[in-house]
Amino acid sequence: MFQYYCLNPISKVGLEKFSDSYTKTETAEEAEGILVRSAAMHDMEFSDKLLCVARAGAGVNNIPLDRCAEKGIVVFNTPGANANGVKELVFAGMLLASRDIIGGINWVISDKGDENIAKAAEKEKKKFAGTEIEGKKLGIIGLGAIGVKVANAAKHLGMEVYGYDPYVSVDAAWNLSRDVKHVLNVEDIYENCDIITIHVPLLDSTKGMINKEAISKMKDGVILLNFARDHLADEKDVLEGIKAGKIRKYVSDFPNPTTAGQEGCIVIPHLGASTEESEDNCAKMAVKEMMNYLENGNIVNSVNYPSLDMGVCTQAGRVAIFHKNIANMITKFAACFGDEGINITDMMNKSRGEVAYTMFDLESPAEQKIIDKLQSIDGVFRVRVVK
Repeated sequence: MFQYYCLNPISKVGLEKFSDSYTKTETAEEAEGILVRSAAMHDMEFSDKLLCVARAGAGVNNIPLDRCAEKGIVVFNTPGANANGVKELVFAGMLLASRDIIGGINWVISDKGDENIAKAAEKEKKKFAGTEIEGKKLGIIGLGAIGVKVANAAKHLGMEVYGYDPYVSVDAAWNLSRDVKHVLNVEDIYENCDIITIHVPLLDSTKGMINKEAISKMKDGVILLNFARDHLADEKDVLEGIKAGKIRKYVSDFPNPTTAGQEGCIVIPHLGASTEESEDNCAKMAVKEMMNYLENGNIVNSVNYPSLDMGVCTQAGRVAIFHKNIANMITKFAACFGDEGINITDMMNKSRGEVAYTMFDLESPAEQKIIDKLQSIDGVFRVRVVK
């Protein structure tokens, strides 16, 4: 039996995917797994019982990844589960920026008492005229699950699409329309595109990437959209670009004091994945990842450990080891089993940066003295008996 704890409200549709081997607990200290959405975990103390954290969503800025890795706690996210919800809002933002729909709606509200509002509207509507997106050049920075969906949909809407992502995955490449122009330099996006949308994670290398220098290379009247992460754009530079007429509109899904209510900014209250479907999909995916890990030791879509999948264990025992990515560790592990006469039937090792994950299938269950011996090896964070 396993226990899980919900740090945020999690979709019932997702929680229903748990089998009868799982029960919900009301305290995090009792849980082997924690499900979370946006709650901050950096100040949390983690019990020795905790094995994994599943983020029902893509961003993991609210989770202390390195600290979890050092304790052998696997952190999962759910890439792509909310991609369609975000994609649809990107196009909503694109249309709001291209045509002054908000200004028109606000005029109607302000003039609601006028009995001749229909006639007045015919005179006023030219103030809210805009441009169509068909035929425009759309630049997409980041071709992950969301970026690919935006690119493909934009092609269907008659846009000329440029995509930039030096780390595009094989899966993304297969799903990407062959009509998308995959550029090798982000400056090609800046120089050629009428509309630019950002879909990259927030890293040291991407923080503030849309800055004064980048904006200076863009076309006059460019429309910028950020539905990925706050702080990807230096928004003080963006406001200067708006005042100078360089940027026509800036659309962001991340409210903050810098852009809220500013001229030329359309700021949305983080609604990208706020659909019933997205929340359900993220929850279902998070539960599936957690169950696969707790029951089988398999890691899929982790953000602090490598992916490793050995399927369902059919042998008598399975042991998982979290450790530093340094030389000679596999030899030491194997010796521990060999010294006790336990045969290894299968094994797999994967690394990610400074950490690694190794799993052994055994002909007989590992006794506690072997586990203690493995745990005592310098560089080992955690030893877990999966079976």
